[in-house]
Amino acid sequence: MSDGKNGLTYADAGVDIDAGNALVDRIKPAAKRTNRPGVMAGLGGFGALFDLKAAGYVDPVLVAATDGVGTKLRIAIDTGEVGGVGIDLVAMCVNDLVCQGAEPLFFLDYFATGKLEVEEAAKVVEGIAEGCARSGCALIGGETAEMPGMYHDGDFDLAGFAVGAMERGAALPDGVQAGDVLLGLASDGVHSNGYSLVRKVVEMTGLGWDADCPFADGTLGQALLTPTRLYVKPALAAVRAGGVHALAHITGGGLTENLPRVLPDNLGADIDLGAWDLPPVFRWLAETAGMEQAELLKTFNAGIGMILSVAADRADELEKLLAAEGETVSRIGTVSEGAGMRYSGTLL
Repeated sequence: MSDGKNGLTYADAGVDIDAGNALVDRIKPAAKRTNRPGVMAGLGGFGALFDLKAAGYVDPVLVAATDGVGTKLRIAIDTGEVGGVGIDLVAMCVNDLVCQGAEPLFFLDYFATGKLEVEEAAKVVEGIAEGCARSGCALIGGETAEMPGMYHDGDFDLAGFAVGAMERGAALPDGVQAGDVLLGLASDGVHSNGYSLVRKVVEMTGLGWDADCPFADGTLGQALLTPTRLYVKPALAAVRAGGVHALAHITGGGLTENLPRVLPDNLGADIDLGAWDLPPVFRWLAETAGMEQAELLKTFNAGIGMILSVAADRADELEKLLAAEGETVSRIGTVSEGAGMRYSGTLL
């Protein structure tokens, strides 16, 4: 056996266990704030427990989703403005879950970096907790991985995992038919998709992240880091009110690719592009890059972050309900016979 004279430690290899423990202690209050019925234990165990019966379910079906934040992280890291990407992480998962008709129940995160900076990591996890709290979803666990040599100095990556539930037989989409009204819920900006193109456009302009934003108040970096909107509570309220046949989260692939995912093979959509105002960020991106409208609609959310396909005789009531829940709602079109997306009007 070695006599231990070299005194080498895990910290000498670049992994600081004490920093990891300090992070757990720092984020416990944030995680506790997300507690909801069904949570059975706090952070720190080898696994996290959740009681579906205590959450009020009789014959539940579980729904799971996982996602990341993508290259939006590059802007967050370069600017040091990391608090919002935790909300992005949650939103990209729970906004997908609700499209299946499921209520998000709990969330776990994975934070990986070369060298753990407790203050930075805590801001990220506190953002995750904020996203969970806004979605009625408990942050019940996660993993922090410090891996020297795997990441450049200052870099980190995120992944999120959400689990939800619904009673058996309540899955969406269900009952989508020609004549359904399409209600579009406004986005809060670019959300978390298309940032490889966003960064390319910004590179073309020569602007720095700290430059005055050409399309909004504050800096360009701050504007582009606006967190993804969380649609969970308004969407669930609409589903529970009755008449919602499908929901489509508008992420990578834009309206063109995402809405057809919830439509039967023989149905398509007629979309009026004049039914809502294109947010300034998308107009700036399109004009700066000379982007065609078709490319904009296939890459970005173009101002619509979630679409509900609803029964025509329920559209008025559901539109009012969603507005009362704080959403900006537009009637953007209808479901129609024949597969495919058919656009009229113009965004640009």
